[in-house]
Amino acid sequence: MKLIDAHAHVVQCIAGTGSQGELRPCGGGRAAYATGQIFQILPPEFGEYAAPPESLLRVMDAHGVEKAVLLQGNYFGFQNLYTWEAVQAYPDRFAGAASYDPFSVQADRIKAHLFDELGFRIVKFEVSSGSGLMANHPPVPLDGDVMDREYRYAADRDLIFVIDIGKPRSVSWQVDALARAIARYPSLRFVVCHLLSPQLGDGELLKRSLQKLALPNVWFDLAALCLNSTPEVYPYPTARGYVRDAADLVGPDRLLWGSDMPSAMTRDSYRHFIDFISLHPDLGEGEKEDILYHNADRLFFSH
Repeated sequence: MKLIDAHAHVVQCIAGTGSQGELRPCGGGRAAYATGQIFQILPPEFGEYAAPPESLLRVMDAHGVEKAVLLQGNYFGFQNLYTWEAVQAYPDRFAGAASYDPFSVQADRIKAHLFDELGFRIVKFEVSSGSGLMANHPPVPLDGDVMDREYRYAADRDLIFVIDIGKPRSVSWQVDALARAIARYPSLRFVVCHLLSPQLGDGELLKRSLQKLALPNVWFDLAALCLNSTPEVYPYPTARGYVRDAADLVGPDRLLWGSDMPSAMTRDSYRHFIDFISLHPDLGEGEKEDILYHNADRLFFSH
């Protein structure tokens, strides 16, 4: 079965920011926040301080993954140039997204460089209150003026707009506002990360939310979805149920498999992330092929 990983990350250096302040490497694949919290952010096979594209390719090749979409955000710190260099070095294997802070004083100049000069065709916004836009700025309405400016910019340039709104019950998890914003830009293609990050017990909330976002210009990636089902372990029955519900509500042609490597691999194996979908007992073979490959190929690589 052919595979495309629609949610992965290259990391030149760990330089993130989040609700706990700056995130910096401290060796052994670990990182420390300004609060003093230390945790494993990179699996040992990626190295102590970075996740270069060659490390991702080794994992992909070992598992038969043809291509990957390189996303980014505040968790590792923006990696725009490094992501662009990875795509230039391996154009047949990677597509890349750019990220930026819309509150930057020179945001217009940044965007001109990223999208007009470097030629990125995907933009990624993590707006979560954990390690995204709302971790370092006051709450931002997803249908308000700040974000509307960025949607309009992306729509004018026919970009793909990838957005991570964090976890349910957080200030950034604004499903109604996001639905209103998406409705304003019917030609702009949106990808919502992590299938909205439902936790255990969020099944009915997820169904109601997916119904609101079941729009013709919206896709959902499934990256790290299963890891939100702690303490469940592989084969993650609750998360598999969420995938079946999503296929029924938005269509299997709107779901994109992704791993969230490298950080997700500190918690489970890449093989389990694949088999979470490839061996799903309640998905048909055609549905699996769409989710694991065809949907991402049509959206990100067919141009």
